Amino acid sequence: MAATVRARSGRDGRGGGHGGAERAGGGLPGAVAAEWTKLWSLRSTWWGLASAVVLMGLMCLVLASSTVSNNTNEVASDDQGVVSVSGVAISALDMVQFVVVAVAILVITGEYATGGIRSTLQWVPRRGRMLVAKAVVLAAVTLPAGVVLGVVGTAVAGPVLGGWGRFRAVVFVDDVLQAGVYLALVSVLVLGLGAMLRSTAGTLTTAFLFLLVVPMLLVNAGSSVGRRAADVLPSGAGRHFMSGDGPYPAGVGAAILAAWAVAALWGGVLVLRRRDA
Repeated sequence: MAATVRARSGRDGRGGGHGGAERAGGGLPGAVAAEWTKLWSLRSTWWGLASAVVLMGLMCLVLASSTVSNNTNEVASDDQGVVSVSGVAISALDMVQFVVVAVAILVITGEYATGGIRSTLQWVPRRGRMLVAKAVVLAAVTLPAGVVLGVVGTAVAGPVLGGWGRFRAVVFVDDVLQAGVYLALVSVLVLGLGAMLRSTAGTLTTAFLFLLVVPMLLVNAGSSVGRRAADVLPSGAGRHFMSGDGPYPAGVGAAILAAWAVAALWGGVLVLRRRDA
């Protein structure tokens, strides 16, 4: 009789195993719901997104003012001519993205800093599922955040540019949607980096070098090889995706950036499976 009871308990999965883990974590939907709640319970999320909006407004104010100044001074070489209003917001994203990147990094490294990762893995023992759930939530938040940032930047830049700004509804919609997709993919990329490095400072530094410094050095080196290398790095691919002026179609730029994001996320999953929390 005792043996029968033990066998039934094993089949029920209450003592552990994948069945128990499945019920404990609620599968992927349960993991996503838990990560969604955790993300919005963090003050850093609210402060980070609000700071990104403020910084976008300030950056677009500066960039638009600079364009007007260059077009109205006496130095002909400074003239930029009439520019796309929403394009100013896309240019500002080069710096504004790092505020959103910091929010994305803290989703994983913040748990390592506080020890909360242990509770997370008790709730969702399957580490790959846990990281995918974080990626889904981040993408669901940062994509509309990118759209909002694009709208804010355009709203600020338009009045400042005046006659030096060109607004077309179709271009505006494309730009703000592409800004959202770009931020979503970059957020997933840095989430993977954070899972591999486990350090907020280390991941933020790596992201800054990888997304801004290294591509800039490669382009400014004056070598065609360097420029081609920069074109396939995440920031280069993302820039060509949003501007459409690259050596390949915008869709290819999006695919390259998505490949980087998937590779980083997969790297994070592999590291999570091989290390203790």
